[in-house]
Parts: sequence; structure tokens; C-alpha cells
Amino acid sequence: MLLDLFNRPIYNLRISVTSKCNLKCFYCHSEGIEEKDNEELSIQDLMAIARLAASYEVKTVKLTGGEPLLRRDIVEIVNSLYSMKKFIEISMVTNGSLLKQYALELKTAGLKRVNVSLPTLDREKFKRITGGELEPVLEGIKEAVKVGLNPVKINMVLLKGINGEEIDSMIAYSVASGTLLQIIELEPVRISSKLFTTYHEPIDSLEEKLAKLSKSIYYRDDMHKRKIFELDSTRVEVVHPIENTEFCSHCNRLRVTYDGFFKPCLMVSDNHVDARRCLETRDYHALRSAFLQAVTLRKPFCIDQC
Repeated sequence: MLLDLFNRPIYNLRISVTSKCNLKCFYCHSEGIEEKDNEELSIQDLMAIARLAASYEVKTVKLTGGEPLLRRDIVEIVNSLYSMKKFIEISMVTNGSLLKQYALELKTAGLKRVNVSLPTLDREKFKRITGGELEPVLEGIKEAVKVGLNPVKINMVLLKGINGEEIDSMIAYSVASGTLLQIIELEPVRISSKLFTTYHEPIDSLEEKLAKLSKSIYYRDDMHKRKIFELDSTRVEVVHPIENTEFCSHCNRLRVTYDGFFKPCLMVSDNHVDARRCLETRDYHALRSAFLQAVTLRKPFCIDQC
């Protein structure tokens, strides 16, 4: 397995397949993408990157956006990845608004599970945060559970003054819907410092509350050493990236932008490695070199910032 210069294994490839989105969540970091008008990578190019990653024992692929379900060929992308028989899991992050109509096709194509962004169960708050409607998302979640895209994870970004009082109701919803809840600390990526200051809620107090309610607490060794709180009827995962050296020191991801750049770190925007040029010329030796260069550029963000 490939290791970076900090002895961190790389086995998780996170591929943004589009910059387009049909919602406008005000906190969205868009996978750190700065430019949104470039051409998307073709399936052929995506598979070339996937094959390269698999040759270095990358085991999981997560498809992101923008909103990945806006790509007309998204089912074909999933099936192409699945047909490689190289990955133990192909998953997706989606806003859920189109999930109802795609859930069964995605499952049949080889998608194993989904993460659905759901910041609130309140319809008015949802419209304020995303600009969209809540009901299609809830219907999409229900359909995803029904067809077996499990575990369906609910991604709830904690927003000070907006949804902090909904933790209990979100836990109850996850139990009733057969999903798992993942509570995510707001990150200062592609948002203004003013917005971050206004809405960032330190997650420490929430972890203390969950600890009191939990039968046990354990850590995800395969993902940032995230805490998982085992409650009586469900479990809650907490994503705590801010001022958390454990989070960065256990990162195993390499990102691919929708327009063909390797992105070593979500928090850093000046160290992208150009893969598109290699793909355009079909220079797969150069593509491998670009991949390995991106791995060497991986550095725990908290070394300098936390």
C-alpha cells in the first residue's frame, strides 16, 4: 500500500465528478474547488485514474460533486468502477434531491452506500440553508434505505444559531428512518471568515453530551480516528476537523477535482497537481508521476495550523 511522507496510507480516492449543483448551501466547500467553469472529466479519464489508484491498492472510491446525480452518465460511471472489481466499496455523497429516482439504478450498478446532506428537518430552515425543498430529500433517503444503499448516512453540518437544537430530533429521525447520523463541524473552506465566525459551533460540547448518552465510544481506524458514539438505539459519528491533530494525522484520502487535478488536501488550494494534461495526451506514465507527486505533497494541515 502506498504511504505518504508522513507514513499515512492512501486507500481512499474521493472523485468529484461535477461542479454543478441544484442547491445553494451557504456553507458548502465544494470539495475545495475554486474554478467551476471547466470541462468535466470523461468516463474514460475517470477510469484511467481509478485504474491507476487501484494499482496502488486504493480500496474505496467516493463520488462527490457538486451534486453527482446531475451527471447524466452517473449510473454508467458507477457501473464502470464496479466492473473493475478492484474496490471493496463505491459510495457517494449527494444532496438527496434526485436520489429517489436514481437509488435503485445506482444500487443495481454497484453503488454500495450513500451519504446524504441533511442540515435540518425544518422545512423553512432547509430552504434558508440550501435554497431548496426538504421533501424530495426525505423521499430520497427513504428510497435509498428501501433499495439497500446501506448504511445510509445523514451528513448534518452543525451550524451555530440554526440547527444546534435539533440534535435530539435528528437522532430520533435516524432511528425511525433506519439511517446513521454523522454530525460534521463547519470547516473554513471556500467560505468567508465572517460566515465561519458566525456559524461555526465548536463540537467539543456536543461530544461531551453524546458521551453521557452513550453505552460505549470507539474510533474509526479507517477514517481520521473519528469518534463513534454507541447509543441505545443507534450510533452517531462525529467529524471534528478543527484544531484536531488526530483528524489530519490519520487522513487516508486523495482527492480528484472534476476538471482533472489531484488535490492532496481539502484545506490547501495551492498544491494541485495537473492530471488533465496527461489524460489529454494519453501519457499514462506521466499520469502515474502526477499521482505519486500528489501523494508526496500530502501534509497534515494541523502541523502548521492547529
